[in-house]
Amino acid sequence: MKRAFLVLCTLAMVLPVRAQLSSAEIDALVNRTLKTFDVPGIAVCVIKDKKIVHAKGYGVRSLNTRQPVDENTLFGIASNSKAFTAAALGMLKEEGKLTWDSKVTDFIPEFKMYDPYVTAEFTIRDLLTHRSGLGLGAGDLMFWPDENNFTKEDIIHNLRYLKPVSSFRSKYDYDNLLYIVAGEVVKRVSGMPWEEFIRKRFFEPMGIRTAAPSFALLKDKSNVIDPHFYVDGKLQVIRRDWSENANSAGGIYASVSDMSKWMLTLLNGGKSGDKQLFSPGTLRELWSPQTLLPLSSPGPYNTQFAAYGLGWVLNDVKGHKQVSHTGGLAGIVTQTIIIPDLDLAILVYTNQQSGAAFNAISNTIKDAYLGGKANEDWVEFYRNRVSAAKKEADEILAKADEEVRKNASGVKAPSFEVKGVYADPWFGEVEIAEKGGQLWFTSKRSARLNGPMYYYKGNTYIVRWTDRSMDADAYLVFSLDTEGAARGIKVSAISPLTDFSFDFQDLDLRKK
Repeated sequence: MKRAFLVLCTLAMVLPVRAQLSSAEIDALVNRTLKTFDVPGIAVCVIKDKKIVHAKGYGVRSLNTRQPVDENTLFGIASNSKAFTAAALGMLKEEGKLTWDSKVTDFIPEFKMYDPYVTAEFTIRDLLTHRSGLGLGAGDLMFWPDENNFTKEDIIHNLRYLKPVSSFRSKYDYDNLLYIVAGEVVKRVSGMPWEEFIRKRFFEPMGIRTAAPSFALLKDKSNVIDPHFYVDGKLQVIRRDWSENANSAGGIYASVSDMSKWMLTLLNGGKSGDKQLFSPGTLRELWSPQTLLPLSSPGPYNTQFAAYGLGWVLNDVKGHKQVSHTGGLAGIVTQTIIIPDLDLAILVYTNQQSGAAFNAISNTIKDAYLGGKANEDWVEFYRNRVSAAKKEADEILAKADEEVRKNASGVKAPSFEVKGVYADPWFGEVEIAEKGGQLWFTSKRSARLNGPMYYYKGNTYIVRWTDRSMDADAYLVFSLDTEGAARGIKVSAISPLTDFSFDFQDLDLRKK
């Protein structure tokens, strides 16, 4: 979900070998990162040997208020929430109410995938491991962007219309919708909504008092960040974008101080203080490989394997097992890293969409604990990577803009008629109509997906969304019938940096 296309990883200087960075060195590192990646605010927490050795905020919560970030400032942790959903199901397994290999239809009889065989075989484990056969982010447009009228019941029902792109259990493709289903399993098995389960079974026993399972449930919003992104080239506060339907996939708001208690619970084998929330055996299952991830090269950490467990990414770094996850919302990205045999956990939360920033910080801190010479000046490494990615995206967007300008100045418009109502089985209807002399795209179910259309070339138009913070302008490729009339639309993002949750590629719009 949200902004998992993020560019990733920092180092303020080549550091000498030592057990850890001092707080002053982390301060210098984070301040350099803030400036390099234009991030308003960051919070960092480092836990070593069951102790919090560093917890601090940097920069500001919002460019509007200029109030400072501290260790108690609340961020949307996004997909880092998935670990709680997996652990919740682990608790229910320990209570004998389900198994990892129980069929989903045992608890949600109306659950149905595109293929009847997949429906019949789909297990609780399959909900958590991104191996369903669906493509990356399939169906996310039912909760992203917000201001849509899809219900959770709609989302579960519409899974049956999403066509697979690979064989069942054969390939990793990250999804959010199946974690929404997992949250519904928690509700039906436990008798309480996912949000209440997380609060009662995790937050209260761990003594977490300021976090909440969603932004809407925060009791005190006086110390919360605003999300930031570039709009027309200027970094600014953008709207807080989230659907309550997707809380079990990414809804939690928390501070690094809050989540340090979660890290200590995990490092203690599922135990918080004198309370055993779940067993070490369940934790081993959560942290065991389930779905292999592609690994192109060993990289700087001599990584030999990568896999997804149950709510966690698993790989090795210089001979140590690393358990991690990232999370991305509009204008907010976060990262969690645990290296269990070093008794180490690192949290980096940011209020701007810069995965490069959080990885730069976490990699630098991690290097110091792994020993030996630091791998990289990670800040510089990711600065170069971000610059290259932005240059590529800017060139693609400039080419599209130039084509639109050329057409507006006299190129013959296409002869086929595009106006009308088009429908997709899971996304519903969109209408293309004239609005003040301008062709206009309007989704009937997702209010923010509306905007003017411009002729591009051939059978293709471009739609520019009225909400410019979404960074998701798209090509509309029309298919024609034998008489040259428009019969359908395929949609794809123009920029390679568009978030994958704008899963336009899954739409199959047909003219009514």
